Amino acid sequence: METKFTKITLLITVISSTSYIVFTFLRYYYSPEKIEERCILKFQKEVKKGDGKSDEEWGLNMDLANNNYFKCMNIP
Repeated sequence: METKFTKITLLITVISSTSYIVFTFLRYYYSPEKIEERCILKFQKEVKKGDGKSDEEWGLNMDLANNNYFKCMNIP
């Protein structure tokens, strides 16, 4: 009887702990600050792709990077 109770208690503890960790991670990952940080990093990488190109190509690259940034931030 005691081993059954111990196994059930252990199972409930593991499920509760896992749920808490997942919930905390998702809450942190999808916070507005972290979303903005990820979008800015993507924007900076796309802007660096335009280094050393002609002005016209650089402008097109900036337009593309700008549009992708707004999509990332869910701004219509």
